[in-house]
Amino acid sequence: MEIRGLFSSIDISATGLAANRRRMDAIAENIANVNTTRTDEGGPYRRRISIFREDVRDAQIYRNQHHAESGLGLGSTSGSHLSPGGSNISARDFSGVKQFEIRDDSTPDYYYDPSHPDSNEFGYVARPKINIITEMTDMIAATRNYEANVSAIDAAKNMAKRALEI
Repeated sequence: MEIRGLFSSIDISATGLAANRRRMDAIAENIANVNTTRTDEGGPYRRRISIFREDVRDAQIYRNQHHAESGLGLGSTSGSHLSPGGSNISARDFSGVKQFEIRDDSTPDYYYDPSHPDSNEFGYVARPKINIITEMTDMIAATRNYEANVSAIDAAKNMAKRALEI
């Protein structure tokens, strides 16, 4: 294993750690505001949803740079050799996970309480559409993803340590 490959795997796992930390922050904010019916922006709190996507570098730029450094002008025989989907993107071109955006769920939930100070003229109060069970399930999933990335970093460190012992 080359050193650049070792640090790339740690870097990729680090992006997963950061993305899942931001996801857990959004979930914690949702849970904290489950009963917030009025915000500074007006209306009830809006549930935050983290959207992730892969962070892929341009495959052709990498190949051109790598081939120039090595002095080899080798190309792949077929894009389908690199991945089952036939993409020309190799594992080296994948640089981690990005938190693409945090989306607000603007759909409120209504309940009838004419005595509430935030009720409308019909006696209904708009509150955030947050389900605690869903939020806790998402929190468990984010925690498991976080743990998996920590395990991947530990595995990369142990491989490097054992390689130095040889």
